[in-house]
Amino acid sequence: MISRRGFSKGLGLGAGATAASLAGVRGASASTPGTTSTPGATSTATPRATPTFPRLKRIDAGLLHVAYAELGPAHGPVVICLHGWPYDIHSYVDVAPLLAEQGYRVIVPYLRGHGPTRFRSARTFRNGQQSAIATDIVALMDALKIEKAVLAGFDWGSRTADIIAALWPDRCKALVSVSGYLITNLEANQKPLAPAAERTWWYQYYFSTERGRRAMEDKALRHDLTRFVWDTVSPTWDFDDATFERTAAAFDNPDYAAVVIHNYRWRLGIADGERRYDALERRLATRPVITVPTITLDPERDPFTAPGNGASYRDRFTGAYDHRTLAGIGHNLPQEAPAAFAQAVVDADNF
Repeated sequence: MISRRGFSKGLGLGAGATAASLAGVRGASASTPGTTSTPGATSTATPRATPTFPRLKRIDAGLLHVAYAELGPAHGPVVICLHGWPYDIHSYVDVAPLLAEQGYRVIVPYLRGHGPTRFRSARTFRNGQQSAIATDIVALMDALKIEKAVLAGFDWGSRTADIIAALWPDRCKALVSVSGYLITNLEANQKPLAPAAERTWWYQYYFSTERGRRAMEDKALRHDLTRFVWDTVSPTWDFDDATFERTAAAFDNPDYAAVVIHNYRWRLGIADGERRYDALERRLATRPVITVPTITLDPERDPFTAPGNGASYRDRFTGAYDHRTLAGIGHNLPQEAPAAFAQAVVDADNF
């Protein structure tokens, strides 16, 4: 097995056996921070195949029957990759093989309400609040007997990984967090943003209405809404229809609309959470620092990326730390720049 340090060197130099293994992966040109690329570009001469994961695995974990992809050796160091909204595990379809080739055991779960993941009981409230999703992942780690893992995510996945790193640092070896510190503070969320920033969150406000809820429950409207989000938050990513449709299938989960709507309504303070998570939410409201080794990634073309090159959240990370901004990359960073994301995982693990 090539050492993870060797992987880091090879990827940075673009030479050697490791670099050769990356040559066919979409987005490998974004292997170093600040590199502009169009990872999803489609050749007009030869249509590309849409990559897939191997057969999914399933396990009962906490409140869920979790479906997940797994690549790499069973006894390798574990990396758990967490997707966001409106995405699914295929945000990591190119990242996971890169890490598996270097000896990592890569776990990529469908979050609650997504894909084949199901609630184990019809009586369980379809809750999308941040601490509920984080405890899902801790329960998954327990079910898989994973004591500690590198956690890596974007969007909902960043928030989930941040929470685990903050509240259960003994379970997190290192952290890769796209867009930095995303732990939600409900009180702070009541403060208005600048008009341009508020406009970016249009769907959050749409989902606070019954009209928005109905749109998410309607398959055709949900399809078009999520496709529009993809187009607007990743303006330089030239993905094809097959790439979107592969992920959109995960939105047909019977609990998808309920979990998504509750997530955004809870963030705005117009939907209640569950009492079982109150103690965790009180701890998260203090904006706990994250002490584990961390790399934060800012996608330069993501409309949600805050100005200041990570300065707005730098004080929340007190351990070994690095920040990188990827030029030309949008919101779905792992899928747009898989080699750069994999590099960050390896580097954080070696801090």
